[in-house]
Amino acid sequence: MTALPTGAVTQLMQDRWDIVMMRNYGTPPIALDHGRGARVWDVDGRVYLDLLGGIAVSSLGHAHPAVVEAVTRQVALLAHTSNLAIHEPGLALAERLSTLLPGSTRVFLCQDGATANEAALKIVRKSMQGRRSEIVATHGSFHGRTLGALSVTGNPAKRAPFEPLPGPVTFVEFGDVKALRAAVTDTTAAIMLEPVQGESGVIVPVEGYLAAARQIADDVGALLVVDEVQSGIGRTGEWLMCAAQGVLPDVVTLAKGLGGGLPVGAVLATGAAAEVFATGDHGSTFGGNPVSCAAALAVLDTIERDGLLEHVRTVGDHWAASFDTVDHPLLAGHRGVGLWRALELTEPVAAALEVQARSAGFLINGVRPTSIRLAPPLVLTIAEADEFSAALPSLLDLVMTQVSS
Repeated sequence: MTALPTGAVTQLMQDRWDIVMMRNYGTPPIALDHGRGARVWDVDGRVYLDLLGGIAVSSLGHAHPAVVEAVTRQVALLAHTSNLAIHEPGLALAERLSTLLPGSTRVFLCQDGATANEAALKIVRKSMQGRRSEIVATHGSFHGRTLGALSVTGNPAKRAPFEPLPGPVTFVEFGDVKALRAAVTDTTAAIMLEPVQGESGVIVPVEGYLAAARQIADDVGALLVVDEVQSGIGRTGEWLMCAAQGVLPDVVTLAKGLGGGLPVGAVLATGAAAEVFATGDHGSTFGGNPVSCAAALAVLDTIERDGLLEHVRTVGDHWAASFDTVDHPLLAGHRGVGLWRALELTEPVAAALEVQARSAGFLINGVRPTSIRLAPPLVLTIAEADEFSAALPSLLDLVMTQVSS
């Protein structure tokens, strides 16, 4: 039997993709077959160190035994109920999530980050009973692709093709307390922001920013909605960044790493916001699915049992220190927290660096022209982190040669 040329199976799948799939994703450059821990293999047998984790989703890596066992057990018992019945995994998950914030917290389970943020926006609307509707959000933010979530996403290129969007929404610079205070008035229904902006390149605000936002919202009677879809459930070495900073939002949204690869999102509401929804106000056919909830419980159990919050802080600090040692004209610096990092480049060559890294067996994300995002599984080891750090100078050299030629 004649062996296929390198990359042939990937190319065949890309050809099939181009025929049947809508064009919103373009054609992905790789076709993955399976994974184990922080590594994945493509359909042609090439192996990669996954430093993106399905965009901060695969929190326990790939094929983690705890997730495999939980999902296998649950799907053999009960895969779906609808929201017309109670099931133990969903109830247990809500109970666990409610403990992440102090005081009385109610939980709504959904499918992903966008649906979590849509639910949060509906809580804001109803809580104001028509008296206020303006949302103050931030430039560079990302809250999802559905119309409501898109309306508060601070990226004009993403919003423009779908306008007019729900509103009104006022955007201010992220991390600028003075600008936030000036924008929030007695017509503001809510402030909505992320503790760290992932899609803008892991932008970390000044210390005290969340606390200032809480005070500004309180001063005018507005709600504070904190989107922890990407930052939550261990990504930064904390369960929730807001709680770690001593800030209690009215609403917190979660998804991504919560399910360890299974689709699940959640809305946590506190105080009066927790009591806003009445019977029939909101719902989701697949939200809180028993299988996804079983996976989420396995994720929470494993993070706690294996001490992964401390592990994330340790490996993240080690990684940051290793980047400090890289002296290269294309590397301007790095930033981030926990296992959520960005490399800032001196030239708009992030896409080229992503390609070179993939060729060398590393999956990274050129999230902006000058920014590389790293969001690996929380189980990434120091040795695995060092593989990329050691390869980075040569990868940058290859990109520089490419740009110069």
